[in-house]
Amino acid sequence: MKLQQLRYLIAVAKSDLNITAAAERLFTSQPGISKQVRLLEEELGVRIFERNGRQLSSITPAGKAVIERVEKVLDDVEAIRDIARQFNSPDNGSLSIATTHTQARYVLPPVIQNFRSRYPGVKLQMHQGNPEQISEMAASGQVDFAIATEATADFGNLVMMPCYYWNRAIITPCGHPLQKLETLTLESLAEYPIVTYVFGFTGRAQLDRAFKKRGLEPQMVLTATDADVIKTYVKLGLGIGIVARMAYDEDIDTTLCALDASNLFPSSITRLGFRPSLFLYEYHYYFIRLFAPHLTRGMVDAAVLATSEHERNALFKELKLKEL
Repeated sequence: MKLQQLRYLIAVAKSDLNITAAAERLFTSQPGISKQVRLLEEELGVRIFERNGRQLSSITPAGKAVIERVEKVLDDVEAIRDIARQFNSPDNGSLSIATTHTQARYVLPPVIQNFRSRYPGVKLQMHQGNPEQISEMAASGQVDFAIATEATADFGNLVMMPCYYWNRAIITPCGHPLQKLETLTLESLAEYPIVTYVFGFTGRAQLDRAFKKRGLEPQMVLTATDADVIKTYVKLGLGIGIVARMAYDEDIDTTLCALDASNLFPSSITRLGFRPSLFLYEYHYYFIRLFAPHLTRGMVDAAVLATSEHERNALFKELKLKEL
């Protein structure tokens, strides 16, 4: 049994049993993969794939069990390499992050700046997407960390850790009638066209539930993934904006005014997640601590070792999260 055979096996499984696609993924030949998979089956004495002529049609029950174990073996092999790299070049490597526009634009810049000053030899990569895409990237190993607000626990058994909580602000052109109200209510917001986030981004689900609970159907005239886009259209008079409070800066957004909406909507929690099998370098721990100071190395390690989501949540139960 060779590591190359195991890699071929996983590539085929992840390519929907398309050997040509697996060969392209690994920059090798289709006949070579077919031969090595058959040799592995012969050595094990079981069929891993069912075949229809020359085509693979499905994975056998034995094959599913083998593939599950092989994925763990390859993770362990990579972890061994990571250990060697850590000792050979502790201040070099790469850190890849998948996140939303809000995090990348308003929260991460000072964290990244601080991180770069400490680890100038670490290459940084940042990918943006929706929460589902972000979680899938982390679960598949395309990135190290996923940072998002919407629920991500259902994707790839990621270790999810709470980082901070936040709420929303209502933004309007200065002088808007809402600015003159003594008490801001959901009913008063529903009287105006609203510009806010696309569903699935930046706590949008909680916003919708709050209106629905009061029996209100606000007029969402435009939705976007980007708070800067939302603010642009509020400036143009398209409607009032509902954005993450961190996305409003009075020194920059000088033609807009903001109203605190924390009494109208429940707070949202932003989390950082990664695969349990990810080997954490010193610079990984450093980044986590910069982003969420309460997440000590000991707490991160305990979260990785937790055997269930319930056990993991218990670790964070007493934490006092910062508010942004």
